[in-house]
Amino acid sequence: MTEIRVRIAPSPSGNLHIGTARTALFNYLFAKKNNGKFVLRIEDTDAERTSQSYIDNIFDSLKALGLNWDEGPDVGGPYGPYTQSERFDIYPKYAQILLEKGFAYECFCTPEELEAEKQSATQNKKPYVYSKKCENLSENEKARLRAEGRKPAIRFNISKVQKTFHDNSVLKFDDLVKGELHMDTDLLGDFVIMKSNGTPTYNFAVVIDDMLMKISHVIRGEDHISNTFKQILIFEALGAQIPKFGHLGMILAPDRSKLSKRHGATAVSEFVEKGYLTEALINFVALLGWSPSDGKEIKSIDEIAQDFRIGDISSSNSIFEYDKLNWMNSHYIKMLSIEELKEKLKPYLTKYDLSELTDAQYTRMVEITYEPLTLLSNITDAVPYFFGEDVEIEPKAQIDVLDTDVAQDVLKEFLKQAENWEFSEDNLHEKLEAFRAEYKEKGIKPKVTMWAIRAAVTGRTCGADMTAILAILGKDKVFRRIKNAIK
Repeated sequence: MTEIRVRIAPSPSGNLHIGTARTALFNYLFAKKNNGKFVLRIEDTDAERTSQSYIDNIFDSLKALGLNWDEGPDVGGPYGPYTQSERFDIYPKYAQILLEKGFAYECFCTPEELEAEKQSATQNKKPYVYSKKCENLSENEKARLRAEGRKPAIRFNISKVQKTFHDNSVLKFDDLVKGELHMDTDLLGDFVIMKSNGTPTYNFAVVIDDMLMKISHVIRGEDHISNTFKQILIFEALGAQIPKFGHLGMILAPDRSKLSKRHGATAVSEFVEKGYLTEALINFVALLGWSPSDGKEIKSIDEIAQDFRIGDISSSNSIFEYDKLNWMNSHYIKMLSIEELKEKLKPYLTKYDLSELTDAQYTRMVEITYEPLTLLSNITDAVPYFFGEDVEIEPKAQIDVLDTDVAQDVLKEFLKQAENWEFSEDNLHEKLEAFRAEYKEKGIKPKVTMWAIRAAVTGRTCGADMTAILAILGKDKVFRRIKNAIK
């Protein structure tokens, strides 16, 4: 049985997009399900758009998601290196094989000549297909063109390959996700496989790499379907084993437009920076076009791999529901231990001086504030009143609460009674219960009583458990803030 070998082959022209991450995940799951190999290959043939920072981002993002490759950069393997720019000496050999077989030819057309052909097609309202004017050039004509300083590109001879391997111009293949797909290859035109500067084009380099790396299955986005027909013909022309192809539907925004930055984060690193847990992100992405057999949505990557079935991937586009991702992330936050949460929250607390709190106080602060968190980054705005001597009062808290006569009376009375209180949680709970009861007898609702204290101490009208807040802040800081709130 042929070994299952899949690959993810991103172009480092930007940070790892969530769509590419989904493609990587499905390849990873397919490999794990079938005891195969998951290969990472960097396709950097476009030197102008390639950046080392993007390459690093791809590595870091995949590792953060737990999608560790079996072969590729930093890991090695039998078919390395795994960066196309380091393999440029390989591709001309296979272009020469195609030339010798008559499945490719040299093209000396200038950019101006090609542009004229395109404009003519546009004027005649026809799709542009290369004219094949260089297909049958004699050796003397080639020599003359070279003498003019022209360097030829190499074009793939589609019609000749098609006639050699097929009965007509219609090419078909069975897609693992979408079923049978077909195209009239006469519409493709003889495309360039090697540029005049000696670098391979995308479709040619991909085929050579997949062939040499023995890739058995190519799982990628449906935007590659048109490329697949070209690549199948190149595989055939080289006499190579053709991998099986599966094309995934697109990921769309909630408004069914293309997912873009105007909808929110789109790169994996952006989601992580915003405070999404990678476990939640990978779980959510797995459900974009695929459903678990037991209907249970919360699953680890290992559980998903055991259940994964490529034939069950939907051929339709998937909607990226940020609300669902937020719900799932909140769920995963609650699954963390307090010690894990303390470490994961620290990057979002850098604007505060954590040395103001003992470890026990920091632990307690996390315990009473993590419940409503949707993102780890929410902690930044949830805890400012735990730090510094004074507190910023929100306008609503000032106008609706602190400016009232009831609140002013509550604060003054609190200072009198709390002077001799021990500021431990157990004691504060008991004392505050009695304090609220006194005001209830005066016709003041307990929540109104506590609003006054909360607004003065935290600057807000709602938040974490008040007893715990008072205990963490301590008597001196609480008294100072209440005195400042009294007119």
